[in-house]
Amino acid sequence: MDDCGRIAIIGGGSWATAIAKIVVGHTHHLGWYMRRDDRIADFKRMGHNPAYLTSVHFDTSELFFSSDINKVVDSYDTLVFVTPSPYLKNHLKKLKTRIRDKFIVTAIKGIVPDENLVCSEYFHEVYDVPYENLACIGGPSHAEEVALERLSYLTVGCADTAKAQAFTRVLSSNYIKTKTSSDVIGIEYSSVLKNVYAIAAGICSGLKYGDNFLAVLLSNAVQEMSRFLTTISPIERNVYDSVYLGDLLVTGYSNFSRNRVFGTMIGKGYSVKSAQIEMEMIAEGFFGTKCMKEINRRLHVNMPILDAVYNILYERISPQIEIKLLTDSFR
Repeated sequence: MDDCGRIAIIGGGSWATAIAKIVVGHTHHLGWYMRRDDRIADFKRMGHNPAYLTSVHFDTSELFFSSDINKVVDSYDTLVFVTPSPYLKNHLKKLKTRIRDKFIVTAIKGIVPDENLVCSEYFHEVYDVPYENLACIGGPSHAEEVALERLSYLTVGCADTAKAQAFTRVLSSNYIKTKTSSDVIGIEYSSVLKNVYAIAAGICSGLKYGDNFLAVLLSNAVQEMSRFLTTISPIERNVYDSVYLGDLLVTGYSNFSRNRVFGTMIGKGYSVKSAQIEMEMIAEGFFGTKCMKEINRRLHVNMPILDAVYNILYERISPQIEIKLLTDSFR
């Protein structure tokens, strides 16, 4: 794609693989940074990611793999970051190449721990990337459904509308509908919060609360999300758009949601540690809950669902007690 130059994926998980499938269908060439050489060797040999979305096959002649992040960053113009947020800093520590002139797209639905920054803020503050070179991908989009080519809607957020539109053209297909937004910060924070609320939904499911209560929980969650977004970034937005409410609903209801699965295990009585070990995949909302709680200590937004999830995960308060208190606060 001339508009976006040469595109590379940074990350090797399921969402990275799904985005790679979408992009390479348009560009027929893609750079791909994966941390592990053994995974790269297996990928080349088998024609698919050996660990994630193994049913998605690639023409590996269209892929340039490297476990050297500098080699990939040097050679490509648009870098799509799809690593779990807790590992982002470690990957970037290896960088010797300036990235402020690259077009950085974050598809990470998480927050950078310790820094308590969403990814675009982190790239701007730490790596001096101007906001017009920063974009995010949001919307209800389970990697598994994208892999199956089930109809999905993605929103590309960027301060530079022309750049956002150029990247939507790389993503659009008969099964991917796209639109643009200038609300990068709002999209990123809502992506963090919906994972927290999905854990809450899972906890309630594990405690045998039914669909009636889940609907009440998620309707309160979108109100809580709206209060937070209005406080952190007071611009005009419609939280009922698919990139906000749609992403919240799919993450709260779907069995593809690892955050919901994680919460369900907690509700059933698993400890946090045992749930993490059994899942073998990262539930971003676990880290997001702590970061959002710390951010909100400064902002003082009324966020009872966030508080309840934090108390269960980090203060080890009984899920039965904490959710009962939460139900009493709903109307």
